Amino acid sequence: MELGRAGLAWTAALLLAALGAQAAAGDFNPYRVLGVGRSSSQADIKKAYKRLAREWHPDKNKDPGAEDKFIQISKAYEILSNEEKRANFDRYGDAGESQGYSQHQHRQFHHFHEGFYFDESFFHFPFNSERRDTSDEKYLLHFSHYVNEIVPDSFKKPYLIKITSDWCFSCIHIEPVWKEVAQELEALGVGIGVVHAGYERRLAHHLGAHSTPSILGLINGKITFFHNAVIRENLRQFVENLLPANLVEKITDKNYIPFLSNWKKENKPHVLLFDHMPAVPLLYKLTAFAYRDYLSFGYVYVGLRGTEELSSQYNINVYTPTMMIFKEHIDRPADVVQARDMKKQLIDDFLSQNKFLMAARLTNQRLFQELCPVKKSHRQRKHCVVLLTGEGDKFAEAYEAFLTFAVANTKDTLKFVHIYNDRQPEFADTLLMDEEKYRGKSAVVILERRNNAGKIAYKTLEEAWQGSKEDNFILLDLLDQLRTDPGLLSSETVLADLNDELAPMFLIRWLYSMLDYISDCWDSLFHSNWREMMPLLSLLFSALFILFGTVIVQAFSDSSDTRDSPPSEKEEAAAKTEKNDASFSKESNSRIPKKGFVEVTELTDINYNSNLVRLRPGHMNVVLILSNSTKTILLQKFALEVYTFTGSSSLHFSFLSLDKHREWLEYLLEFAQDAAPIPNQYDKHFLERDYTGYVLALNGHKKYFCLFKPHRSGDEGGTLGSCEDYDSSLHMEARGKSSCSPGSRSIKNKLHKLSFWMERLLEGSLQRFYIPSWPALD
Repeated sequence: MELGRAGLAWTAALLLAALGAQAAAGDFNPYRVLGVGRSSSQADIKKAYKRLAREWHPDKNKDPGAEDKFIQISKAYEILSNEEKRANFDRYGDAGESQGYSQHQHRQFHHFHEGFYFDESFFHFPFNSERRDTSDEKYLLHFSHYVNEIVPDSFKKPYLIKITSDWCFSCIHIEPVWKEVAQELEALGVGIGVVHAGYERRLAHHLGAHSTPSILGLINGKITFFHNAVIRENLRQFVENLLPANLVEKITDKNYIPFLSNWKKENKPHVLLFDHMPAVPLLYKLTAFAYRDYLSFGYVYVGLRGTEELSSQYNINVYTPTMMIFKEHIDRPADVVQARDMKKQLIDDFLSQNKFLMAARLTNQRLFQELCPVKKSHRQRKHCVVLLTGEGDKFAEAYEAFLTFAVANTKDTLKFVHIYNDRQPEFADTLLMDEEKYRGKSAVVILERRNNAGKIAYKTLEEAWQGSKEDNFILLDLLDQLRTDPGLLSSETVLADLNDELAPMFLIRWLYSMLDYISDCWDSLFHSNWREMMPLLSLLFSALFILFGTVIVQAFSDSSDTRDSPPSEKEEAAAKTEKNDASFSKESNSRIPKKGFVEVTELTDINYNSNLVRLRPGHMNVVLILSNSTKTILLQKFALEVYTFTGSSSLHFSFLSLDKHREWLEYLLEFAQDAAPIPNQYDKHFLERDYTGYVLALNGHKKYFCLFKPHRSGDEGGTLGSCEDYDSSLHMEARGKSSCSPGSRSIKNKLHKLSFWMERLLEGSLQRFYIPSWPALD
């Protein structure tokens, strides 16, 4: 019993010691010691360390605790300056230095308790992160690293990224395949990344990964998820599908001359790879993607019939992969490399030395900065010899002579370029200062860029460049003097940025953006999970709902218009008057089949005050006068005429039944005797007078109205219906029934040119008839 108690006491002491050691280690925070944040760069960490080291160095600081503080500062910098130790501290709170001590204590604990039921295999369960394969550690990504480095780099090479976490059975299952493929693709130039969802939740959420394991591809800043079985072939094909389809052109005897001759239009060297593989190797596609801004690539399958002439002309060894680069001369390659095992490093070294033409044309500011870099020191001077010329056969001889001189004299510190004056006029005018002797001719300028703001030092050849032997000697002599006398470039100026000659038009860029967006939506429709699909589905169902509602409303509108269509005979119109009245009072508006919907309400004693008497200042009510027999036809014509004015919020539209309110109308017309004189009430034709088609614009607040008189048939010029256009002929028109009845003229023509009258109404040019007060509408 006493031995048992002693053992338990000893065990407790060991546990307390271990916990104390862990607590002591956990109290040390290198970020806090150096006073930097977790996202600080190595430059910031180094700067903080130097400042604190100078402050707390024991030789300079006499504080008793200075030595301990200096040791902590040194230890903190040792951890944070080492990426592996820093990553371990960020993940586990420990830099990994006490791992051996922990394992030693663990072994002692195991030997002391050999009689316990469990053993240490429990602690070596595969999900324990310390026992997992550490091959992924060098690929681990953090959010800031991903945003600042990986995304920009994805425009040069594609990335394959795995999202993983602890306690994930599927993650363990795919690890062997992932490790093999990652090593293989990395050697070809594919970027590899691993995101631990447990420690980098923000990055995992940013990538759209909601489950583990997930594999995605990143290219040109665009994310694409992998949805197939995790096997080597599928992963390779996935990476290959990420690349654009038109990176490499298949070359045969029929198209190799047009391909190589395209160097002038594209302003790029052209590369040909000769190999015996039927399909373009993935390494070559990745290389073409990385150098697509500088070079154009073609692939020749030497085992294919139709490539014999090409292989024979350039003396190709069909058993060895060969890469040729062509510049201004397509009859012979500018450089060649052959190797049985074409490695990425060999290809990169070869292409990086041949990215530009011998005398490239300056088509944008980026190319100018690369070919003519800014002077960094006296020992790193780089000069550019610029030919300012034009297009066409007239300048061909001068260009060929300049190109020959460039081929013979190109050096690391000397670059030859040319520029078209008409495409870069500001550049040419600044250097030539619009001198008459260079007009219509070529000129040569030697320049050196002094800073990124456009300042240069330059010297222009005294005479125009003709390409003669004398011109060559003069230029060669100037270049020789420039080696020993940099002051030869005596002129200085500031150049504006070059125009981008090869940039696509806005419409083309917009079209490409639309195609990319449609492609993304199509891919999301079939492969994305429901959380990613929710915004797209919401937009889709909203559009379908609006479309469905529009179709339903239009269908009911068409059926209503069919029922309300005008009768073919006069008797049928009179028989259906009551039915039409009920329909219009129920809908209180008129629907137009072609022009849309115009709300026209009937002016009655119920809404008389709100629609006229108490109408808000600045608002007017346009009232159509009609009868029961002409109601349908006039309302349809009225809606067509006033439809374009319905956008004005100050206009309201109504109709008044002449059969019900004739006395109210005639009272108003008494105040417009000069425009529409009222016949004597003892006239036998008094009750037969036709006012249908009259339109009144009523201003309820200021108590005035304007009047529109119906168009008279037979008068081609018509009357505009303005208040000041009426004369005494109106009285003569009312003398006979035949002159005003619907049977003597088309009802629709009564509202002819009403739209012009409405325009004058909005202009305020119509005559106004004022009344003392609005009469009651009985």
